[in-house]
Amino acid sequence: MTDLYFNGLIWVVFQLLGRFDSEKMHAAAMSDLRYRILPPEFLSENTKEAGFCLWLLHPKPSSRPTTREILQSEMTNGAEEVSAEELSSSMDQDDAESDLLLHFLVLLDEHKQKDASKLVEEIRCLETDIEEVERRHNIKNPLSHVCLHNDSLNRKENKFLHKEPSSLEVLSQSSPVSNTNDLGLTRNISHLESVYFSMRSKVQLSESDATICADKDLLRKRENWYLAQKDEEKQISIDPLGDFFDGLCKYARYSKFEVRGILRNGDFNSSANVICSLSFDRDEDYFAAAGVSKKIKIFEFNALFDESVDIHYPVIEISNKSRLSCVCWNNYIRNYLASTDYDGVVKLWDASTGQVFSQFTEHSKRAWSVDFSRACPTKLASGSDDYSVKLWSITERNCLDTIRTIANVCCVQFSPHSSHLLAFGSSDYRTYCYDLRNTRTPWCVLAGHDKAVSYVKFLDSETLVSASTDNTLKLWDLKKSSPSGPSTHACNILTLSGHTNEKNFVGLSTANGYIACGSETNEVYAYHRSLYMPITSHKFGSIDPISAKETDDDNGQFVSSVCWRGKSDMVVAASSSGCIKVLQLV
Repeated sequence: MTDLYFNGLIWVVFQLLGRFDSEKMHAAAMSDLRYRILPPEFLSENTKEAGFCLWLLHPKPSSRPTTREILQSEMTNGAEEVSAEELSSSMDQDDAESDLLLHFLVLLDEHKQKDASKLVEEIRCLETDIEEVERRHNIKNPLSHVCLHNDSLNRKENKFLHKEPSSLEVLSQSSPVSNTNDLGLTRNISHLESVYFSMRSKVQLSESDATICADKDLLRKRENWYLAQKDEEKQISIDPLGDFFDGLCKYARYSKFEVRGILRNGDFNSSANVICSLSFDRDEDYFAAAGVSKKIKIFEFNALFDESVDIHYPVIEISNKSRLSCVCWNNYIRNYLASTDYDGVVKLWDASTGQVFSQFTEHSKRAWSVDFSRACPTKLASGSDDYSVKLWSITERNCLDTIRTIANVCCVQFSPHSSHLLAFGSSDYRTYCYDLRNTRTPWCVLAGHDKAVSYVKFLDSETLVSASTDNTLKLWDLKKSSPSGPSTHACNILTLSGHTNEKNFVGLSTANGYIACGSETNEVYAYHRSLYMPITSHKFGSIDPISAKETDDDNGQFVSSVCWRGKSDMVVAASSSGCIKVLQLV
């Protein structure tokens, strides 16, 4: 029995430590054990184990180890130590995995607690705003107080009796909203939610209303800044929360662009058809389109709504010697149209006959922009690559004044509310405003863009929007500007982003607080001045040269010009392929 035990123990050791290439070699090795012959590799690699085996195989049974000696031997104790180490290692690994799981659960709990706190805060904010809107509504319409009060009570009574309706259900049951706008709100509820919470956090309720001077003459206010007496100033209250509500309503009023008309002129997908500028006449019955084709084409606006017309022909087509960069219609004298071109020439055209009646050639390089003053229709300004802005009069042959600057002038714009205030954008990343009664120094300098300023437009008498090839639009509060140096964040109200603009002129137009601009993704974007996110966009696509139908592929084209039709919800937009569309916000 003892021999069987020893033989079994030796067999286990060989099974664990011996290496045999075949069953035959294994059998031969086991046979040699009877003569106390061990394999050479086993002897060289496992000295301690070989000695243990020879002890077990001692010729004299009395010299072989007893069971107690085997259990107390170094071999057995070593195996026990190894087993203990393995067990300890396994326990340590289990502990590490348990710690990792615990850490994960703690972090997840903290994250969810933060989400819960944020949700509670958002609900509190919503409830506060609901009460505030109801209060304001009651002030305007006292008779509605009872209905709104009952609705509020019912809503609170049913809060724990019934399942709370979702945001979509609340919107769909809201009676003051029309069906069309209701669908728009429902479709964009997630988008509007992110807009609401991102902007609402910036609006603080104040116990006492702030006040500002009601004087709208911005230039005069700057001149009398330190002379005005507080008791002589007419004060009006500022209502940031009311402004936020009003802006949110105007933002949510529209949800998409719908195509109302497409102008097809017979030429497609050619770089020679890039339309650089669009402008409506005084009565908005006609619009002019000009670009690198060296032609000004005047179209009747209502003709674009006739879907039976395959090709739209211009009412008048005017040829120019050089590529055109900008056109601007006089808002007072209906048939007066101004243009600038790549030769630096500023021309005045009679749009009714297509004939030029005056031209100015004092720019030494390409002129990018021209604008008529709305407050003084006989005055116009132009900006050029020759680092200058020139002021002209339709009654004079020579330049009235020149504003010298340090970089290319990309755009010029008169304030619609003042004949003295002029703004222009420059390739030095800045926007300059000048009081034309003192053109030696800027009235203010607006710094904040990272690339050239390609367009500037006035939103109102005190607010300017600028477009840049840094992919952004910026709104500027001119009341906060300073004459002593560049005004950066002090007067930057908001930065609008979403469109793509890195190298091309893509157009910029404003109307009633809404802003339209083009994009190098061949899209038209719409914004509202109150929020930084776009309301919607419309993709042009490209025109198939054979079928003359629009396809989804833009072929690297971009929207090159946009123009609102007055203060309506319609915008005319042109792509670099020469296609023109009438888009309506709905």
